[in-house]
Amino acid sequence: MLDKGYFLILVTITMPKTQATYQLTRLAPTPSGYLHLGNILSFLITSSLAKKHQSKILLRIDDLDQSRVRQDFIEDIFATLNFLEIPWDLGPKNQKEFYQEFSQTHRLESYQKALEWLNEKQLLFACECSRKQIAKISPNAQYPGTCLKRGLDLKAENINWRLITNGHSIKFKSLESEFYSSLLPDNMRHFVVRKKTSLPAYQLASVIDDISFGVDLIVRGQDLLDSSLAQSYLSSLLPANNFSDITFMHHQLIMHSENKKLSKSKGATSIQGLRKTGKSKADIYRMLGDFMGFKEPTLCLQDFEKAYNEKAG
Repeated sequence: MLDKGYFLILVTITMPKTQATYQLTRLAPTPSGYLHLGNILSFLITSSLAKKHQSKILLRIDDLDQSRVRQDFIEDIFATLNFLEIPWDLGPKNQKEFYQEFSQTHRLESYQKALEWLNEKQLLFACECSRKQIAKISPNAQYPGTCLKRGLDLKAENINWRLITNGHSIKFKSLESEFYSSLLPDNMRHFVVRKKTSLPAYQLASVIDDISFGVDLIVRGQDLLDSSLAQSYLSSLLPANNFSDITFMHHQLIMHSENKKLSKSKGATSIQGLRKTGKSKADIYRMLGDFMGFKEPTLCLQDFEKAYNEKAG
């Protein structure tokens, strides 16, 4: 018991917030064209966040779409990363290692097992519609569910396997706002998980790879937000996995003057092209630093990482 001459003072101590740490993030280019400024911006943000959150970086080259893959595009990935001195901890160090060990063609068995699971759970249907046919019957080119009730044979040739989707809300961890929640967007309604070529589609392969490698931080452009929702939904239908533990970050895009995002397929300015015009590593970093609105000139990876993390807080 306190004497009357004393006052009881309660002191509240505020402990500093613990910095989140992640085990693994990734660079996941598709070798369907030469890397452009938009790709590199994503890589630099990934590297910056990896440094801030003590994460290792995996290089995962998504080469399942063999009709668009070219050897020189794969060579360009390594050449560009090395030119800009962007490091990675896991994955192939050169083109030879990629082909021998890390091509997605080495993981076809894992993708097939996932497809078999979905089929056993009666979560798939066969669809013979082409993109041109869908565009004719749907003004926004979104799949209207034409083949959902037709009962086409999944074993038939020239057939897409589509996932049966519903209107349930999807939620994933977000680096920007703790959680992001939304319905599956219309353009992902009954999305394809196996293509007419019998190869797994991007959405399925990406989910299986991220689960298999143990990725827990995914950095993407805002244009891939719908893919994040689709993949989160797909992962919830697969056997027990840790995909729901992954944290996503969706960053702003570099746009053309006509307000269209940079695209390899539409001839966006590539790093290779910039180098041929005499642009140096420092020039490219300066361009990306200006786009991000950094106060100080950005001339190298260390400058970008420091400025990005200071700006992000």
